[in-house]
Amino acid sequence: MKIWVDADACPAVIKEILFKAADRVGVPLTLVANQSMQIPSSKNISFILVSSGFDVADNEIVKRLDVGDLVITADIPLAAEVIEKGGLALNPRGELYSPDNIKARLGMRDFMETLRSSGIQTGGPPALSQNDRQRFANNLDKLITRYVKNNSPD
Repeated sequence: MKIWVDADACPAVIKEILFKAADRVGVPLTLVANQSMQIPSSKNISFILVSSGFDVADNEIVKRLDVGDLVITADIPLAAEVIEKGGLALNPRGELYSPDNIKARLGMRDFMETLRSSGIQTGGPPALSQNDRQRFANNLDKLITRYVKNNSPD
């Protein structure tokens, strides 16, 4: 398993959780963004700088993704592509996207986009709460633990 991060919009506190997990467990973590960012010096953590443009980072993640890899993203269309390709997608708020819930999320996203394009102010998402951070850390830990358990030589 590799962990890919749609890093442009990923909250700093979530990146910190990911950095600690990558070093603790030794899982490869790659941040993909269209702007430069600081990452810790670690053999497990890397960064890919892509050019600016619509979905350039998303397309790079999908191109490099292997079955079973985990992608951290709040981008619902990206999450849908990840699932379709056999990967796992986890929202920074701790919600694991799945084949069972992604179609409903895409439908709601499209509905909200229609409202916004017609001039209705829908507001943005609420600030990341302590509960969101905890849910993210717990779900990340479950996914990594399951991976390590299923891939350990016994």
